[in-house]
Amino acid sequence: MNIRQSKLLVAIIDQFIQTAVPVGSQELLRHHADFRCSCATVRNEMRVLGEEGLIQKPHISAGRVPTAKGYRMYVRDFMEPSAQERRVRQRFQTLKEVYFQRKDQERVYDAVLFLSRMMPNIAFATVPHKPSVHYVGLANALRQPEFQADPLLAMGVAETLEGTLAAFLDHIEIDECVRYYIGDEHLLPQLQSCSVMVTSYAMRGQHGMIGIIGPLRMDYAYNTVALDLIADLFRS
Repeated sequence: MNIRQSKLLVAIIDQFIQTAVPVGSQELLRHHADFRCSCATVRNEMRVLGEEGLIQKPHISAGRVPTAKGYRMYVRDFMEPSAQERRVRQRFQTLKEVYFQRKDQERVYDAVLFLSRMMPNIAFATVPHKPSVHYVGLANALRQPEFQADPLLAMGVAETLEGTLAAFLDHIEIDECVRYYIGDEHLLPQLQSCSVMVTSYAMRGQHGMIGIIGPLRMDYAYNTVALDLIADLFRS
């Protein structure tokens, strides 16, 4: 095989990989200006490649497609992965970030579920890359005597989780210590008979909050330890 034939084989395979359309001589010259020869010359060289079993002509087309033998020669002798490295790396970085964002969200969801199973209160967290608050445990919290006795309070808690909690969290002081917002301290009218406990977490350079909402009567000492332990899952 001469140099022109090898370049022609590579061009045919590269183009067919991209288009899945049989490659003809005119189209090949149109896409590859570096072939300084006539269509007749290209057709003659394609005939030689066909005789060697490297390309073949489908019955329904005048173009040529690579054979398994042609692909084997391409991979063994002519393929240049380095030529695709930049495009592959760009695609990899994009997909890697999407992958880790999804894993970050899964970790937060798992942590909130874990926390909710440790107590009869509402566990919540902000989620990196999402402008929302994820929460679990509303049904358990509403079984508490305070909420059973005051349906309006229960409704206010539900409305806060669906609406204003995210805005409240945007305006409070937060760090790695557990912060307590008890009664009217947290300036959420619907939760005047509740307390909010919250702390920060960090994950892959992203920061978020994780916390607890419950009645004023909640077990602050137990919940503080529980919240610290769950937040430590992100710090480890």
